Amino acid sequence: MTLRFVLDPELTPALRDRIVDLWVDATNAGGSIGFVAPVTADQVRPVAERAVADVTDGPDRLLVGYAGDRPVAVLFFADNRFHLAGHWRTVKRVMVAPDTQGRGYGLALMSEAIRLAAELGWEALLVTVRGGHGLERFYGKVGFREVGRLPRSLRVAPGDERDEVFLWRAVPATAG
Repeated sequence: MTLRFVLDPELTPALRDRIVDLWVDATNAGGSIGFVAPVTADQVRPVAERAVADVTDGPDRLLVGYAGDRPVAVLFFADNRFHLAGHWRTVKRVMVAPDTQGRGYGLALMSEAIRLAAELGWEALLVTVRGGHGLERFYGKVGFREVGRLPRSLRVAPGDERDEVFLWRAVPATAG
């Protein structure tokens, strides 16, 4: 099934709940989206509501990929809130429904993010990942390259510190 993407969909209570559910499911399936499994909706909801508020109140943007009517892929474009860095965005909270893994939805989501970035006039995208998951290879498939890391800066459990890895991708300008 091909995904249908919507930039900045109407953030209805139902969509907000589905984003929280997706975030919980993806985290509990091993995703590194700001939490360590196991998590509950009650733990995720306050963080999700802040992320959604930054979209509804601005200046962040939300990209949702739908399989039929179901949101199965989500990411946030975070504005840097600094005029000298206004030409690029940080991609945050990249998640795909665990029961849809292996269908290429993650790559489709990131490809759409890159396409939209060019359309919106952004010159680059940054994404940070938790080391130890092999995510650098995933993002490398769509042209991101490692530009730095903070060794052992993320403590996922006592004695389990991971690198935070910074990945950057220049965005080619659209022909116009």
